[in-house]
Amino acid sequence: MSKAGRRPPAIGIIGGGFTGAAIAWNLARESGVAARIIVVEPRERLGGGLAYSSRDPAFRINVPAAKMSLDPDDIEDFARWVETVGAVDDDAAARLDDGRVFPQRSEFGRYVAERLLPFLANGVVEHRRASALGAKRTEGGFRVELDDGTALDVDRLVLAVSHPPPQPPERLRFAFSGHPKFVADTTTPGALAVVHPDDRVLVVGTGLTGADVIASLDRRGHRGPITAIARRGLRSKGHAPFAQEQTGDFTTKPATTTLQLLKCIRAEVAAVEARGLTWHAVLDAVRTQGPAIWAALPLAERRRLVRHLRAYWDVHRFRVAPQVEAALDRRIAAGGLDLFAASIAGAELQDDVFEVALRRRRLSEVVSHHFDSVLVATGPAHGAILETAPLLIDLARQGLVKADPVGLGIATDEQGHAIGADGTPVDTLFIGGPLARGTFGELMGLPEVAAYAKRVAEALGR
Repeated sequence: MSKAGRRPPAIGIIGGGFTGAAIAWNLARESGVAARIIVVEPRERLGGGLAYSSRDPAFRINVPAAKMSLDPDDIEDFARWVETVGAVDDDAAARLDDGRVFPQRSEFGRYVAERLLPFLANGVVEHRRASALGAKRTEGGFRVELDDGTALDVDRLVLAVSHPPPQPPERLRFAFSGHPKFVADTTTPGALAVVHPDDRVLVVGTGLTGADVIASLDRRGHRGPITAIARRGLRSKGHAPFAQEQTGDFTTKPATTTLQLLKCIRAEVAAVEARGLTWHAVLDAVRTQGPAIWAALPLAERRRLVRHLRAYWDVHRFRVAPQVEAALDRRIAAGGLDLFAASIAGAELQDDVFEVALRRRRLSEVVSHHFDSVLVATGPAHGAILETAPLLIDLARQGLVKADPVGLGIATDEQGHAIGADGTPVDTLFIGGPLARGTFGELMGLPEVAAYAKRVAEALGR
């Protein structure tokens, strides 16, 4: 076939949440990229995904609108869109007295969808409403099998799949699996509808997901007692009480051990607090410098950091929206929320009542509690990602992907290519979004995901 008669290269993006939509958008707006861009996503709209599709009014973005954007080079794009379309005109709780705006999460999903819409309309981006079941490597790329009975041939394949579902504690799963009021994944639409207003509720998980669940129950008029537990019992922190610039240099002489890094951060926090600032300024600097900090740590130290410090990092890094924080504070003050560190020592179902034995941290005594609903809100189980999605199971079976050595997602090289079981990068297969964070470090916050999406798009364009 002549050069003029060749079909344009096809880029398949599996997953149309924020990551997949951002990669497609970055590819589409580069006029020099003459390629078919096909996004495989079963949802009706691109851009929402698991995080930004929920219609629950209690679920809000957990950073101000002025710090979220599809475009990493224009950080205020979303904030301008909010004002232009009046996204919070009927949502008085979204605006704080200090001018910060925390819209409902679904509004961010709508914003991403609207930014992508022109490229869908002109055919530069195609939306295939289906799910990928498997993929086989071909001479020119991949053939992807879809659940609608069709196949998609692409030259480059990008895995921008959703976060894996949480893994309920084994004792709870064994004792309660199948019961309608045992909710193993609270991110499922309508999952909280089974909870009655007076139910005694156990929430397993005290981070962002747990906070969202409690705030949603509160908004629904739930008035029964809530017990929230986690192994360390750490609650997501709130935002800084006032604006402050990032401070701290952690890259000129980067730490090479977890202990050294911890000491540096603590010393910087002590220094800024002496000047009347808060820890937020230091942790923001750590986040921004995260890739360089991570790159300087040997593999053994990365594993040590994940094992010992990840939970503490998460609650400081991923801060709860003020509206959600207020709901938790109100429940605690009223005596309707008990949040503490505990492990599950036993579980038994008795006449539709969940009996759960809890052992508080650092205490040997085990106390049995009775609940009417049990909600698992532990967050994504990234360590089990290759066991949860049919496509990933298939690729792993073929040796085209493997878990990263830190246990945070899928192994990639510095260009974002998947690394196969033999240790060789697969040049036609890319890993998009948070699943690549074992290589790049901080890749859970939206600004970091947006920047990485642009980086992957640039690699695909080349």
